[in-house]
Amino acid sequence: MASGVFGDTYGLKAVSVMEGESVTLHTDREMRNNDRILWRFGPENTLIAEINVVDSSMTVNDDSDGRFRGRMKVDRQTGCLTITNTRIEHAGRYELQTNPMKKFFILTVYGVVGDRDEMKSVSVMEGNSVTLHTDTEMSNNDLIQWRFGNYLIAEIKETANGITIYDDVLEGRFRDRLQVDEETGSLTFTNARIEHTGFYQLQTNHTKKVFTLSVYAPLPVPVIFSYCPPSSSKCVLLCSAVNVGQVTLSWYKENRLLSSISVSDLSISLSLPLEVEYQDQNPYRCVLNNSFTEQTQHLDISEHCTVRGCDTVQAVIRLVVTALVGVAAAAAVVVLYYDIRSRRAEQNQSHSPISAT
Repeated sequence: MASGVFGDTYGLKAVSVMEGESVTLHTDREMRNNDRILWRFGPENTLIAEINVVDSSMTVNDDSDGRFRGRMKVDRQTGCLTITNTRIEHAGRYELQTNPMKKFFILTVYGVVGDRDEMKSVSVMEGNSVTLHTDTEMSNNDLIQWRFGNYLIAEIKETANGITIYDDVLEGRFRDRLQVDEETGSLTFTNARIEHTGFYQLQTNHTKKVFTLSVYAPLPVPVIFSYCPPSSSKCVLLCSAVNVGQVTLSWYKENRLLSSISVSDLSISLSLPLEVEYQDQNPYRCVLNNSFTEQTQHLDISEHCTVRGCDTVQAVIRLVVTALVGVAAAAAVVVLYYDIRSRRAEQNQSHSPISAT
């Protein structure tokens, strides 16, 4: 079995395989109680496999259009999807959906155009614009067609001197978002969305190119909570991010990495603690990043590590009650730990012998 991951970012994995070989799309987890796993494929999000732990059922829909017939296997322990003896028509966008998360895969089957140099990978942040370039000038009698999967989305007929955009396909997924350059035939997406991720094929009278477009969701800016334990010379900090996945959260002192934590699941809360001296004047920063982008929150000790700036136990409890359940729970654990530690220190001090005056 051969497969190669050439990209791993927020909620999206790019996987490649040579035509005729097998490839596995990994869930990176074990099946859990009450799990329901759905695998979908293509622009239409066709359901191709389903596992329901509750009723111990597994369904493989490999006859929907025949392309997967006798080629799909699903692991009952992990929910991983394996495609054997891959063909050109298996290339595309796969969606994994479980109870708490979604995950997306772009599968490239080499042999689609016969030459790796004719396949281009393009990435863009959600909400931005991106252009798929033809790298050529239009000439007389040129016919240019752009397809998403099997759907024709744009066409230029030089003889008719006209551009036609079919942006109402797939329930209007591309509506008012496509532009075609009349000089080059290049295709531009404005205000790109996650659902635009996938394979695009350019075909002219002379050439054929395939583009893999990956649209990534922006990362949130991490939030820093603080707590000032009584009778302690140190301030306790907790850097947190909510609803993130495929990311790393790190603490830096100047340019030196102090600690980090990574996660492969999606839509979870991530937290990382740090202790600093009240008088510490060194610059600290908390960084949330993936292979595509990063967000940084700089620490101002004079702001966070003061009586007014530190979060109280009551504030953390309020957070637990509100939306940041995962983050607040982690913060509460940190607060409780240091509160217990400080109380023990006070008890030890009260039990120490008092010298006579």
